[in-house]
Amino acid sequence: MSAEALSAHDLAGTLEWEASSTESMDSCRHGGWNLDDFAREQLLGLVRQVFFSSADRRVRQVVFSAVDPEKEILSLCRQVGEVLSLETEGSVAVMGGFPHILKVQKAETEVVKKELRDGDGQLRQVATQVRANLWWIPKDGEENELRSATALHARLGQVRREFEYSIIEAPSAAESHAAMAMSQFADGIILVLSARYTRRAVARKIKESLEGTKARILGTVLSDRVFPLPEAIYRRL
Repeated sequence: MSAEALSAHDLAGTLEWEASSTESMDSCRHGGWNLDDFAREQLLGLVRQVFFSSADRRVRQVVFSAVDPEKEILSLCRQVGEVLSLETEGSVAVMGGFPHILKVQKAETEVVKKELRDGDGQLRQVATQVRANLWWIPKDGEENELRSATALHARLGQVRREFEYSIIEAPSAAESHAAMAMSQFADGIILVLSARYTRRAVARKIKESLEGTKARILGTVLSDRVFPLPEAIYRRL
């Protein structure tokens, strides 16, 4: 990793969680240390801290966005949804595949409010139920309908009405205004960093932009970290 690469510590004041690389996973199962168990513990800590640690400001809808455009995060969102569904009896939705949208305009505010008041959605009819209280919601087939911030906000409001908790996969915050628009409507955003590729300057610029819009940054996830093999374990291989 170069000197310009970022760690979660570079965004001080936010939650930190590590999504570990699978490259050394098989080896790490030796010697009593299991990377799968470590990942599950990290996921559980993330879910409990984000959704259940504050009684003053309840968190129900969270946006996940990668700093790097090439980073895939839908699988992470699904893992978080699975753990969350085991920690609550409430309904949980994981929604992903949003297209890029234009920046939110203040003139759209009243339109958004009206759309959120009108009618109940039927998202469960198009969602895939994978557990008694867990659903996967695919992206809308009519992508053009979600190209405006107004329509996107209305859709997030629909998700909030139909499910007690929701996890939203957003496009990369570095190449789309969608993540920023979503975070302004949701209860907060979690940025996904890469230990290999994310640059400090890019991540800090995104963080400052989110703070400038009063978005609530709930934390950071550090992915692509490779754990070196302890010498004692290496000798047993």
